[in-house]
Amino acid sequence: MTFILGLTGGIGSGKSAASQWFESQGIVVVDADIVAREIVEKGQPALKKIQEVFGDWTLTANGELNRRALREHIFKDASARQQLESITHPAIRVSIIQQLQAASSPYVILVSPLLFETNQHELTQRTLLVDASEDLQILRASQRDGQSIEQIEKIIAAQMPRLEKQNHADDIILNDGHIDHLYAKLAPLHQYYLELATA
Repeated sequence: MTFILGLTGGIGSGKSAASQWFESQGIVVVDADIVAREIVEKGQPALKKIQEVFGDWTLTANGELNRRALREHIFKDASARQQLESITHPAIRVSIIQQLQAASSPYVILVSPLLFETNQHELTQRTLLVDASEDLQILRASQRDGQSIEQIEKIIAAQMPRLEKQNHADDIILNDGHIDHLYAKLAPLHQYYLELATA
């Protein structure tokens, strides 16, 4: 059985930089955010289901998901969010499992910002949290995404609190902002995961 590492971190923590480093070492990375987009592409069963449940307004003129309209709708209505998640979460999980099983590297990584919140950690043998202070998260995310600090604070507030994530994670890397520091901390963990994968 393939050894699966779950990699998570809040917005602006450096999770993407870490997953890119692992990829450069030849490790297959399955990204839950990418899977979440794939399952609602044109012609996918989850997109058809969203249209059936919510109505034709969820599609753009060319038959793609109208993300903005749907996002605004579920933002105003918590029950609509739950309805949407009941369609998307099972489809995401099935696709993630298929992609993890198809991976051919010594171990495989599942990257997910909501690893613990959506119980995706249950698919993994070990978890790694890329952690950063809230101030640093806000600084990085505002520089990168051009989002307002208020928007970023809302995203942070909606995610599991840092301390709770730390309590759940097997391994924690504090990403203090310098990319070389991050890589230096990842290298010994990579060796450790290789050993676990072949044990």
